[in-house]
Amino acid sequence: MIEAKTASFWKATMALGAASFLIFANLYYPQPLLPMLSEEFQVSEVASSLIISIPLIVLGITFFVYSALSDAFGRRNILFISMVLGIAGTILISLAPSFGWLMAARVFQAAALAGVPVAAMAYLSEEYSKQAMTVAVGIYISANSLGGMSGRVASGIIADAADWHVAFMAMAGISVAIFLFVWFMLPDSTQFRAKPFHLKETLQNNWMHLKDKKMALAYVIGGLHFFVFIGVFNFITYLLNGEPFFVSATVLGLLFLTYGAGTFSSTLAGKMAQVWNQTSCMLIGIVLMAAGIALTIIPSFPVILLALLTLSFGFFFVHSSSSSWVTRHASEAKASASGLYLTSYYLGGGLSSVYFGWLWPAFGWTGVVTGAAAVLVVTLSCTLSLRKIDKAEQEKTVPAYAANS
Repeated sequence: MIEAKTASFWKATMALGAASFLIFANLYYPQPLLPMLSEEFQVSEVASSLIISIPLIVLGITFFVYSALSDAFGRRNILFISMVLGIAGTILISLAPSFGWLMAARVFQAAALAGVPVAAMAYLSEEYSKQAMTVAVGIYISANSLGGMSGRVASGIIADAADWHVAFMAMAGISVAIFLFVWFMLPDSTQFRAKPFHLKETLQNNWMHLKDKKMALAYVIGGLHFFVFIGVFNFITYLLNGEPFFVSATVLGLLFLTYGAGTFSSTLAGKMAQVWNQTSCMLIGIVLMAAGIALTIIPSFPVILLALLTLSFGFFFVHSSSSSWVTRHASEAKASASGLYLTSYYLGGGLSSVYFGWLWPAFGWTGVVTGAAAVLVVTLSCTLSLRKIDKAEQEKTVPAYAANS
């Protein structure tokens, strides 16, 4: 097993973090370019936002497939194949002559890259000790935010300096370098035991987790938080691109430097989970998300930057805690448990364009903020329910342990 603070820990964690960086840099690369792509292809704001949302839905659907393939063929194999196919998807995007081509290439890219987080989370749950895994998950999710932030910033700058085709080709080149790093750094699996693919068993494992109330609550929490996060960041690009701000693609890209707060908070959440329980960490993250969203109502660019920093810090704090909670509490079929969390997470992000795409044109930014607040009320209720279940289980366990000691 990989223990914390060892050479193997840092080698494996850096490799998995780099793989995480690759998927999220590619996945969110177009986000600052949405107004530019709307104009070039003459499509609506809601249609353009589908460039982000549809791939998220594809990710959520294909996780089921990769969970089973990962159990059968190994974490490293699936990780490497997914990365190669994802890079091919990025190249196809750079060549897109039409909106239809662009959407098809994005769907292919997402379906390919879906194997990366499934295999990575399963690798973490199998190869790391429990203490090391908690810290590693925090670092892994920090790489998520760092990848998403870096990709968005780079796309805005390169697209303004050249064009968006060149921006995607540059991303493909960076992705190749990252793939080579992961190939050489990631240690072989020592705990993995192959399981033949059986559709019936896969469905049974997924159903087992969905029937578990506490697991189901964790899936809802993860999905709805990403639902809010993606929706707010998608449509704030249109808010800031219009009156009274009129910011460029470069500035919209730089806006995503606020993700840096999430890079820090994910790692912090991993450490805090060793002091507080994870549901307490989730509650802290929800409060911070709500505060950040509320601040965006103030029509001041510096205040909106502060709001997005707060939102990013809170979101990645709660996401790190909830995803780690699922990994730690899945006693069997760990890949299926992680896969279901990721499915819920990305389906939430993908469906956000339907909800916020209705609120934005109908009610403007006030409608987006109000709609986001309503969803956070639901996640707060789910987290409090999960907290009660956790507390009840701990109270049952402690007396039993005391009686035996």
